[in-house]
Amino acid sequence: MTKRPHIVIFNPDEWRGDVLGHMGNPAAVTPHLDAFAKTEAVSFRHAFCQQTICTPSRCSFMTGWYPHVRGHRTGSYMLRPDEPCLLRVLKDHGYHVAWSGKNDLVPAQHGFDRHCHVKFEQTDADIQRWGHRSRVSDWPWSTLRGRPGDDTFYSFFVGKLDKQGQSVYLDQDWCWFYGALDLIRTRPADQPLCLFVALSYPHPPYQVEEPYFSMIERRKLPPRITDPPSGGWTGKPAILPCIHQRLNMQSWSEPRWDELRATYYGMCARVDAQFGLLVQTLRDAGIYDDTAIFFLSDHGDFAGDWGLVEKTSNTFEDCLTRVPLLVKPPKGMTCKPGVSESLAELVDLPATIYDLTGINPGYTHFGRSLLPVVRGEAQEHRDAVFAEGGRLRGEKPALELSHNPQHDPHDAYWPRFDCQRSDHRKHGKAVMCRTRRFKFVQRLYESDELYDLQRDPHELHNIRHGSAYAGVVAQMKDRLLRFYLETGDAPPFDADDRWPSQNAPQIESSAPWTHWD
Repeated sequence: MTKRPHIVIFNPDEWRGDVLGHMGNPAAVTPHLDAFAKTEAVSFRHAFCQQTICTPSRCSFMTGWYPHVRGHRTGSYMLRPDEPCLLRVLKDHGYHVAWSGKNDLVPAQHGFDRHCHVKFEQTDADIQRWGHRSRVSDWPWSTLRGRPGDDTFYSFFVGKLDKQGQSVYLDQDWCWFYGALDLIRTRPADQPLCLFVALSYPHPPYQVEEPYFSMIERRKLPPRITDPPSGGWTGKPAILPCIHQRLNMQSWSEPRWDELRATYYGMCARVDAQFGLLVQTLRDAGIYDDTAIFFLSDHGDFAGDWGLVEKTSNTFEDCLTRVPLLVKPPKGMTCKPGVSESLAELVDLPATIYDLTGINPGYTHFGRSLLPVVRGEAQEHRDAVFAEGGRLRGEKPALELSHNPQHDPHDAYWPRFDCQRSDHRKHGKAVMCRTRRFKFVQRLYESDELYDLQRDPHELHNIRHGSAYAGVVAQMKDRLLRFYLETGDAPPFDADDRWPSQNAPQIESSAPWTHWD
């Protein structure tokens, strides 16, 4: 490819993979993404993240490394200077890299210059130019959550936001989004653009303004996985009933849960509308045809399933691990748009971009390019997908003590952090291996899990100890062993001097290169 395409990575936070109209969800209002998948992009029905909280997931999909390669299992630390990053690789290879949105990726104490040319943050002049009153400092959740002991105190539920006569509720996400549009309009004319748009929606608190709040027809919401599941919590990891008890939301009726869920769906609808505006801005700028677009979320959200909100860091229910992933290549590259049934992982993002651009990243990564599926040349991509989380007994760095170090029960995340910190078994290391039919979770301090997703798509019945599935367990354990053997380390590409007089050669590698070649 003589001319490298522009690249847009549109990355909402905490969007479940089932909240998409074109995935068959009757309550989802996502017309722009639905049309995108129908005519111009491939949408992966079975795309999975490698970690179920924000920072370690982003560290994984921005490197092409699984969490275990450098121990990214916590939100307390981000990519260190010696670790690779897709944005930095693109910057080093001539891309103008512009970043608008949340961080959760690189340590702020090192700055952003190594990774991008522009890290957008709005100014008063920007807000005045956009013509809206800023609501960035508003935090409705702080006043609506009630008092300690109320069944709303840890719910993250706000509901409808009051625009107070404005056309949008100009929160931080709208500022980042408008900033992204400005970055498209002001891009350098002599460089390919990489735009990373990292929004916080639909991350809790569950809140959204009109018209998105009322777009969702409550009666169309799919049935919620109720709490506790049939038969109680038997066979499920202990952290789930622990959080469930601390949330104190057992008294919620189905209509109340429907309001929370519909608000979450409304947040997704708002992001879909923003995506449509971004696509139109690319068209207006005359670069849409020359742009490869990647739409993906870092992980999902319980959003009421199991009677829980937000997420965990060491359980792997599909509502947390399955995410949207849509890929549009630039015009001129063959694309077979529609929904792909191939298994895919977020670690495939860098591999796909390196393949698309012809860039040799200079390090070992473990993704596999999605382009053969996008072009319609391959129907299968992976035989299994993986996710990891949790901690070892006594592993203090993984306790995320930087968040709420005083362990204040007024903190909105206290239920999860209290369960994680009170008992290492509840937060023990675990790994998921998921195929089309089976999901196997091996746990260090608790019983393993096995679900037959064909018969039990909601993962209600742990059949790990069923004699009829002993062969399946053996096969899944063998697949996990091969996974760790294949991805256990990433050696450096430069050799060290053995003697002071020698110069260390650079190890030759072909581009693009991964361990799969």
